[in-house]
Amino acid sequence: MPTIATCELLVTDEMTAAAMGSGTVPVCATPAVVAAMEGAAVAALAAQLPPGETTVGTEIRIRHLAATALGETVTATAELMETDGRRYHFRVTATDGAGVVAEGEHTRVRVTTAAFLAGAAARAAENTEE
Repeated sequence: MPTIATCELLVTDEMTAAAMGSGTVPVCATPAVVAAMEGAAVAALAAQLPPGETTVGTEIRIRHLAATALGETVTATAELMETDGRRYHFRVTATDGAGVVAEGEHTRVRVTTAAFLAGAAARAAENTEE
């Protein structure tokens, strides 16, 4: 049985390209579409992960094909296509009421949450010591 999940995003002023700095027009920003796609992938794996583990996004390739206006809803869908050890490869799509908005691929890697956060803290500490 395929692992599929969705994430809905209502396009508000804060999610526009103009507000997010990814463009100058008041339509749904590409970074907002990507965040919804990642949210769908996280949701697809949520029930499969043991306590203390999570996934982190490591790669995303999308084509943003159409603009979505303020007030419209974008629905992102992530379908698990392959598992390779700790790596999860998804096909991702985003649609609005008029059709396909974006499509692509996304990879997430399973990590131990505490170890991942410790690594991030160590990296930050190294940066402040310079």
